[in-house]
Amino acid sequence: MPRPTLPALLALTLGAAPALAQMPDGITSFTLPNGLETVVIEDHRAPVVVQMVWYRNGSADEPPGKSGIAHYLEHLMFKGTDTLEPGELSKTVTANGGMDNAFTSSDYTAYFQRIASDRLPLVMEMEADRMANLRIGEDDWQAERQVVLEERAQRVDSDPGALFSEERNATLFYNHPYGRPVIGWRAEMEGLTRDDALAWYDDHYSPNEAILILAGDVTPERARELAERYYGPIPAKGEAAPRVRPQEPTQRAPRRMQMTDPRVPQPVMTRSYVAPERDPGDQTDAAALTVLAELLGGSMQTSVLGRELAMKGKALWVNAGYDGLSVDPTSFAVSLVPADGIAPDEAEAELDKVLAAFLETGPDQADLDRVKTRIEAARVYTLDSAHGRAYDYGQGLATGLSVQDVNDWPDILAAVTVEDVARAARQVLGGKASVTGWLLPPPAEDPAETPPPAMPAAAPGGAAPAPTDTPAAEVQG
Repeated sequence: MPRPTLPALLALTLGAAPALAQMPDGITSFTLPNGLETVVIEDHRAPVVVQMVWYRNGSADEPPGKSGIAHYLEHLMFKGTDTLEPGELSKTVTANGGMDNAFTSSDYTAYFQRIASDRLPLVMEMEADRMANLRIGEDDWQAERQVVLEERAQRVDSDPGALFSEERNATLFYNHPYGRPVIGWRAEMEGLTRDDALAWYDDHYSPNEAILILAGDVTPERARELAERYYGPIPAKGEAAPRVRPQEPTQRAPRRMQMTDPRVPQPVMTRSYVAPERDPGDQTDAAALTVLAELLGGSMQTSVLGRELAMKGKALWVNAGYDGLSVDPTSFAVSLVPADGIAPDEAEAELDKVLAAFLETGPDQADLDRVKTRIEAARVYTLDSAHGRAYDYGQGLATGLSVQDVNDWPDILAAVTVEDVARAARQVLGGKASVTGWLLPPPAEDPAETPPPAMPAAAPGGAAPAPTDTPAAEVQG
């Protein structure tokens, strides 16, 4: 099917205040009687299809004391059913030339397969089977709990940057469950049981709490036929409960934290702010914040922070980030690594000056136009990926948006004005709901001023005690 060239797409999307998007060509949606929402993204350029099943639950929906249960069950979903042996689903996908995986976030858990389109019935049957008929053996749950504990050890406990991020999130969100890690706190993970996993499965894994995305070489008619055949017979487990979570109170004072770790080679600063999310029918502020992040830190050469800090020798690296796809208020962050010879407090003062000037003057129109073009170009490139397009719709619907909201997003981004960005910057960067965190190496010792260390007492058998270097975290309120 012929597609417009990149310049044509940019011209269409970046025109002045365009009307909201209609349903794009090749996109259809329907909902089965049991509540399973389905989106079909036709793309017949290759005989390949992606199936994704998203569940509207993640770590922020976990009950107190059970952190990590959503991710733990994600692992256990590969342990088989009455008709599938443990690991058989993945082995079958691989044997048929495909690949599969799963992931968990604060707001959703998702499973996907990418396979030849004539094998779509096979993977749909297996995915529907584990939606309804998961079996967790007495031995499986303990072994898999050890797997997720080892995953935490590798990805978090052994990485000072990950530990720093964990501490910072827990400080930024001191009431909302976004403040706890998706993988879970270790002490709570160690207490998870088979009964906990089954209770989570029974409460949340239901067709009316799921979204099915089919992207690639499949027609809407074929997609509906297969969805009705494999997912249609699965009954909904009652009404889907509203996603009501503890919310953040008004934050009246910015906070600071500092963490020192001997594994850190150079200082890193990240300042996080509580920021609004994308909401159904109301995505203007989120679009302005998306553009603001790119304006401030999207390029080391042309962004505001890049020009004023990195290019002037005050920082080695700068960045700004925002992702509004969340159920509740999320975060906006700016980061930097000071240049050699620049003390952390000096680098932070320079950052504050740049941000204060930006809040006073707002963005330059030429910068805004350039950034919006970059954002749209990146979006156009993702259209070449069936997986990427499936991800856009799945993540949007799993966080409460509608198909129309996802369709409208490019035009809302294109319509962002200088005034929109300035207003969003004042609202978020000028607010007090923030945490400034420094991740630092240990202070250097002056050999001339440091007395020689005393010899450690010998341990039994003549061995010296093991070193006790551990990360130290300090929160300043």
